[in-house]
Amino acid sequence: MTHDAHGQHDGYGGHGGHGGHDGHARGPVSWAMAARATLHCLTGCAIGEILGMVVGTALGWHNAPTMVLAIALAFVFGYSLTMVAVLRAGLDLRAALKVALAADTVSIVVMELVDNGVVLVTPGALDAHLSEALFWVTLAVAFVVAFALTTPVNRWLIGRGKGHAVAHQYH
Repeated sequence: MTHDAHGQHDGYGGHGGHGGHDGHARGPVSWAMAARATLHCLTGCAIGEILGMVVGTALGWHNAPTMVLAIALAFVFGYSLTMVAVLRAGLDLRAALKVALAADTVSIVVMELVDNGVVLVTPGALDAHLSEALFWVTLAVAFVVAFALTTPVNRWLIGRGKGHAVAHQYH
């Protein structure tokens, strides 16, 4: 695809490093690529969720506000990991935010729905404390299940030029 075919990328700091616009490509996507995209998302989500749970627990909050904080921080850290990468590639802050929102929103939503669903349906998990094995085992299982169910979603999105495909050209 030529530059003339899709117009200018104002604020995107040049096009170095991604040659023939492979990041816009559509078609078959490997499971490995989808797994890497999902692992990237899971990393941000896990950092945010664990931090939110630690803070909520340390402050003596009840389950609902602690979960809200954990979910909010999962989005913040999920988007932040992508933003750091695309800012390093030369995008300005506004463009980086747009890329992060386009690349990560669906993935984070699916991951949060699944992993919080696992926690909600696991007996005793919501009331488990950070010092209890039930807390950590449930969280680990929730992340594994979320990874397994989000990977096909990311594969489908990337194959259509959406999701992490939007950010791929900047990595």
